[in-house]
Amino acid sequence: MQVAFGGAGDSSVSENPFTPKASFVRYWNKQLNREIPKTHFLLSKVSPLNAVDSASFSKLAAQNHLDSRLPSFCSSAKLFCFPDLSPSLEKHSKDVNFAVYLDKNFTNYGSGDGGGADTFKKYSENDNVIADTFRRYSRESTGRKEQFSNYATSSNVVDQSFNTYAAAATGGSGEFNNYNDEVNVPNLKFTSYSDESNGHGQTFTRYTEDANSGQQSFSNYGKNGNGVPNEFSSYGNGSNVMGSDFSGYGKTANGAADTFTSYAFNTNNPVNGFKSYGEGGNAAVDSFSSYRDQANVGESNFQSYAKGANGAEVDFSNYGQSFNEGTEKFTGYGQGANGQSVGFKIYGKNTTFKDYAKQGVTFKRYNETLNSAETAQVKAAGSRANKWVEPGKFFREKMLKQGTVMPMPDIKDKMPARSFLPRNILSKIPFSSSKIGEMKKIFHAADNSSLETIMLDALKECERAPSPGETKRCVGSAEDMLDFATSVLGRNVDARTTESVDGSKNNIKIGAVRKINGGKVTKSVSCHQSLYPYLLYYCHSVPKVRVYEADILDPTTEKKINHGVAICHLDTSSWSSGHGAFLALGSGPGRIEVCHWIFENDMTWTIADS
Repeated sequence: MQVAFGGAGDSSVSENPFTPKASFVRYWNKQLNREIPKTHFLLSKVSPLNAVDSASFSKLAAQNHLDSRLPSFCSSAKLFCFPDLSPSLEKHSKDVNFAVYLDKNFTNYGSGDGGGADTFKKYSENDNVIADTFRRYSRESTGRKEQFSNYATSSNVVDQSFNTYAAAATGGSGEFNNYNDEVNVPNLKFTSYSDESNGHGQTFTRYTEDANSGQQSFSNYGKNGNGVPNEFSSYGNGSNVMGSDFSGYGKTANGAADTFTSYAFNTNNPVNGFKSYGEGGNAAVDSFSSYRDQANVGESNFQSYAKGANGAEVDFSNYGQSFNEGTEKFTGYGQGANGQSVGFKIYGKNTTFKDYAKQGVTFKRYNETLNSAETAQVKAAGSRANKWVEPGKFFREKMLKQGTVMPMPDIKDKMPARSFLPRNILSKIPFSSSKIGEMKKIFHAADNSSLETIMLDALKECERAPSPGETKRCVGSAEDMLDFATSVLGRNVDARTTESVDGSKNNIKIGAVRKINGGKVTKSVSCHQSLYPYLLYYCHSVPKVRVYEADILDPTTEKKINHGVAICHLDTSSWSSGHGAFLALGSGPGRIEVCHWIFENDMTWTIADS
């Protein structure tokens, strides 16, 4: 979905005194008793609405009718909104090659077809906010093959729903190859997928690899199926905070064969749930090989897995050998099953087995009984900063000296572009978990949709009680952000951020360095984006810091390529021992200071220069 930057190029925005931008300029000048520079980066985040649209949308918001003009509002105000997909009545031939398709609703597609193949190649690639629905797709088909290749790769906020996909299908296969690769916030739902099908196998290869903070749901997947082989290879590898839920997967299926190879390998904090997986199944064969291997913390929950199954065979090999241990819970695993065989070979630690079948289970070299070579391998994985603590993300204060060559992490903003709302509109839109129904109506968020999840996540973070000594507030207008910063720091303040992303993921050389507030220990207000339809920042006070500005040079040519802002946290005593900074720098809470760059579109408020 392409979001129109409505009003951004309108010259009246800077000339008309009634625009949101002109209003904020006056507010800044009055509150801080000095003029805001015309090139200040904060002005680029103020609403681009013109005066007429601002007044019109404000009136609609007051009347609770903003939802009636949502597409226009999203476009004009530069917001992040999902498209409204209407039911599809399109007719297609038996064999279709979908290329360069986007935001489509495939309803009753291929239902009852015999043979043929559908190919989705480079579908919805490199786009922002992808919403596709596959409902009753290939239902009751025979020998039909579906192939999703390079589907929605390198996209942002992908929402796909596969509802009753290939249900009662006979033969055929589905391939998901490079599906949602390098995607930010993928939300994927497979509901009643291949339910009651016969021999319709699916292969997920490099599925959501290198993705960031998403959720996959497999509900009643392969339920009552007959001979349905499913293969998950390199599923979720290298992803950050990925959640997967397998509920009722393969339940009462006959002869199912599922393989999880390198599932969630080298991920950061993956959360996976297998509930009633294979329950009541007959002669199922499941293999978990290198599952969550070399991951950082995370949690897996196997509840009623293979419960009451007949002749199930499950193999866990190199399971959970993470360098920073997570937690696994096996509740009612294999309970009441007949003739099952379960093997744990070289299994990780921090594991709970409750109501577990007492027969047919083999534990081989469980917990900390690794041999010396295997122990060294796991320690080596932990001793190096894994990909979630990329080089340069955290560093010591002594590195901020002219002439230092150091790696710079990827500081590029991964969230969709949005703008603040004008205060006169924001004040009329609810933002509270008690008003979630009204909020969903305004932004057209359906029940159990990705947008509903996004909104609930933002509310959860914003309504969380502050940590001891913390002052926090979520702000959706530039005026609200300024008010919070001045309430903490006083009126002699300014906002700072790194100038650009130049130098990211490369070695850089530190040029001239300037200490903010003379290098004195001070406090600051840091503001980080939250994913939400309008630009929303989570701002909080940060005590005992030093803030620096530094020219960033190309290490070869020594030409200036960027101007960076770095903050050094001097008191880390309350930080978790598993914090990425300590994994990268090799110390612990309260023992060292930790510095980092201010990433693109994040900012820190500090004392202004005199």
